[in-house]
Amino acid sequence: MVGNTGDTGHTVNTGDTGNSANSGHSVGIDGPGRTTGEVLGEALGEALARERADGAGALREFLDSLDTAGRRESALALHRRICRRSDEETAGRALDALARQELGWSTAESDLLLSRLLGRDAEVAPHELLDSFSFLVPIALSAAEQAEDFDRTRVRFLRGIAEHLRVHRDGRFAALRDRMDALSRRPVPIVPGLLPRHLLDGLDDYGPAMRAAHPAALKGAGTVEFLDHCATLHRPRAPRNWRKRSAELLARAEGGAEVVRLLLEGIAAQPAHRVHELDLWGMDVPTLAAGGNTALVRGLLWAALDVDADWVVPRVGAVALHAGTGLGGSGGMCRSRPLATTAVAVLGACGDARGEEAVQWLGRLPRKVVNRAVAKGIAKALEEVSARSGVTPSMLRERGVATLGLDGRGVRETPLGPYTAELSVREPGTVALAFRSPEGRPLKTAPKEVREAHTEELKRVRAGLRELRALVAAERSRLEEHLAAGTSWPAEDWQRYYVDHPVTGTMARALLWEVTEDDGERWTAGLPERTGGGWALAGADGTARPVGPGARLRLWHPLRAGGEEVAEWRAETEGREEDRPFKQVFREVYPLTPAEWATGPSSHRFAGRVLRYGQARALMTERGWTGNHLGYFSDGWSSEMTKELPVPGDVPASEGTVWRARLLVELVDEGASRGGVAGLCATDRVWFERRSGAAGARGAWAEAALTDVPALTLSEAFRDVDLFVQVASAEAGAAQAAESAPETETAPAPR
Repeated sequence: MVGNTGDTGHTVNTGDTGNSANSGHSVGIDGPGRTTGEVLGEALGEALARERADGAGALREFLDSLDTAGRRESALALHRRICRRSDEETAGRALDALARQELGWSTAESDLLLSRLLGRDAEVAPHELLDSFSFLVPIALSAAEQAEDFDRTRVRFLRGIAEHLRVHRDGRFAALRDRMDALSRRPVPIVPGLLPRHLLDGLDDYGPAMRAAHPAALKGAGTVEFLDHCATLHRPRAPRNWRKRSAELLARAEGGAEVVRLLLEGIAAQPAHRVHELDLWGMDVPTLAAGGNTALVRGLLWAALDVDADWVVPRVGAVALHAGTGLGGSGGMCRSRPLATTAVAVLGACGDARGEEAVQWLGRLPRKVVNRAVAKGIAKALEEVSARSGVTPSMLRERGVATLGLDGRGVRETPLGPYTAELSVREPGTVALAFRSPEGRPLKTAPKEVREAHTEELKRVRAGLRELRALVAAERSRLEEHLAAGTSWPAEDWQRYYVDHPVTGTMARALLWEVTEDDGERWTAGLPERTGGGWALAGADGTARPVGPGARLRLWHPLRAGGEEVAEWRAETEGREEDRPFKQVFREVYPLTPAEWATGPSSHRFAGRVLRYGQARALMTERGWTGNHLGYFSDGWSSEMTKELPVPGDVPASEGTVWRARLLVELVDEGASRGGVAGLCATDRVWFERRSGAAGARGAWAEAALTDVPALTLSEAFRDVDLFVQVASAEAGAAQAAESAPETETAPAPR
């Protein structure tokens, strides 16, 4: 019988009863028409039976009678028996003796033994490998030590298991671990034009896909040495010595920068899938790459910082976004947390001109990436970049908002032959793509001539449309965060980065602002209006107040305004709230109630509401609330949903107080669950915690009384919770379903 080695493409005898490709040696009992392998298999089976019957050393006597090739064949057969949970004790003792002998193993035979233990061709389940580790692994290590080359990826995984068993069982596995360490230090055979098997290995879909897509690029001189170094990075951050060596090898590699770009593009487009590596815990969660290729990509991400090209930050950012989100582009279960945390750390290490571009990506990620570990990394990366720049993360983000080639009108024109594509963003943040004929006549869609003759240019224009929509969405969210935080800007920054910006300005000019020139003693509200000398704020009464060079501005919030002023602006903007990028003038406010003044640290105004869990959870994620999922597993009976509330963007991270809101939700429908996921949940109390900004991201949180929470912070948190209650209410959903149901005659109740 011929067995596949799993990765090499070689074939060797598996040791059962097929043709021997390696020995051709007789055991002395050949018969007419019978192969050596068949004879060996029959004799081995008889020796095993005698050994089990009387234990008189029949198996050892039989093995001693064979030549080297015959013992290799027997070792392969005994190894397979143990993989199949047969004759483990008897075969294991013999296999242990064979593992101590020099048998002249080939690379193909070594690969076969290892492939039986791990990967897509594995013949043992993970729990079986753990139980039979001391029987199955020593012979595989002996073969790897004696062969010209061996499967380094699988040996590396086995090394991790040996360490696990050493710690949690006993020290017998330390010797196996040490042998694997010695193997890992063995130099990799370099064959010109051939990528070693442990680089872009076959334990996932990513490695084979990249090998197939970029064969020429991966054969460049020096590429193997560079990629081999990248594959040694098993942590989110690269040490200084590692980066120095990486830069040297990248400079020597033929087309090294192009290899980095291609492989990063590949991982950013790789669908999540189940990989073929050992899963000790049996979770089998889809991811982007197995451990070996994950380490390789981690190295590529850090190596990208040494490439002088415009694509570097966008590619690293794309990896962070793709790896940091879950299936469907959302959810707390990342496609690959190791890759997401590494990509975020790389963005945080960007400096100089790249710093502003990196901040753009770091600013986009929190709305998509909700995994707690990655979110903490994003916050830390923003602090690192801003510290190098000497400004707050918020200020740095606003300085790096892209224009995407739009002019002062918010328009970008692209010639497509005689036609013109016009990409634009208008107030209050409406993105559009239009086309014009050579005569200037507007067209609803791209004409056939453009679609056929300018395919690539049209693709780039449509990609620009998607990019602009994403940027507008991110800027809309950022402005709303500033509204909730109460950020203020000096007039120069407000004009440059907001009302005059081609993208952000389309939303900023549609919002209501207030200005002060006396350090906040008196604020005056108005809508931005361009004047000959700059900008002014037009009041509800028609007067305009110029924005002087010494003024400060902030977004108007109804909570800070008096009732008369709120009524005045609502009357002025009646019927035109949709002209704002988000609700502002008619925004709901939530001051403390008399009952809450007496309740101390928590509010129960939203408690006891039954919500449709899936819809509520989606709203919570969209609004930045995180927490464990409800369901019939682990601690899924209740969840404390948490949102860290925005702080003013003009306040340094090390100053002031950071606030977070917490909402307790509990499982309701034990009998209505499908697949262990909740269908209904119930709300409970809301409370707040604070932390000194100087304490940093790892500082302790302390519960605070409701009366200590800033009014704006409390109101915005309550507004989110009220949104969940109003939109996802199970009662409202049932009533709506009843109203929309067709009328039918009522049948008499069955007796």
